[in-house]
Amino acid sequence: MERVILAGAHAAAADWAEEEARLRGLPLAVTDGLPADPAGAKLVVTGVRGQGDLSGAGSVPCPLVLVPDDPVPGRRPDRILLGVDARDPAGAVIEFAFDCARVRRARLHVVHAWELPPLAAELPFGIPEEDRGEWEDEEVQLLADAVRPWREKYREVDVREDVLLFPPAGALLHHCASAALVVVGVRPGTAWGHTARTLVRESACPVAVVPA
Repeated sequence: MERVILAGAHAAAADWAEEEARLRGLPLAVTDGLPADPAGAKLVVTGVRGQGDLSGAGSVPCPLVLVPDDPVPGRRPDRILLGVDARDPAGAVIEFAFDCARVRRARLHVVHAWELPPLAAELPFGIPEEDRGEWEDEEVQLLADAVRPWREKYREVDVREDVLLFPPAGALLHHCASAALVVVGVRPGTAWGHTARTLVRESACPVAVVPA
C-alpha cells in the first residue's frame, strides 16, 4: 500500500507531510531517519536545517521532499514550480509535478533555463536580435514538446511555461519564494547536481527531488 513517510522530527516537515497524506488519502508513517528502502512510499518528507545536511539523501529511491526550517511567509499554496531541461526531459519528474498540482488544484509553473550557443561568443559585434529571437523560439518549442504529453493527460491542471536565459538554479530561486513547492530531478545512482543542492540550501519553499 502506498504511503507518505516522514523522516525525523521536524515541525515544518511534519506539517507538510500530514497535509500531503491528507490530500492524497494515504497513511502517514514516521521513521527516525531517511529510509534506505522505503517500500511502498509515494514520497519521503524530511526537514532541512541551516545549510542542509544532505548525507543519505541521494540514496532515497523515491521522490524526496525537503522542507526548510523556517518557510518564508507569503508563499502561494496554489502554485507548483517545476524545473525542466527541455533538451533532456525526465518524464517521471514532470509527471510528479503535474500530479502534485492536480491534488492541490494548483497552477503549475514550468521553467526551462537555457544558455546561448557557443557560436554567440564568436560573434565580433554582439548578438543580432534576430538570432537571439530564433534561438529563444527554439527553446520555447522544445519546452512545449516536452510538456505536451502531460498537458494532455492532466487537462485539469493550469500550466504556465517559461523559458529563461539564466542558470537553472538562479531561474528557479527567483520564483520559489512565492511557490508551495519546487520540483527538480536527479539521475538515479548519481550525486545531486548543483541545481538540486543550491535549491535545498537556499529555497524559501520545500524542494522535491525526484529520481529521473
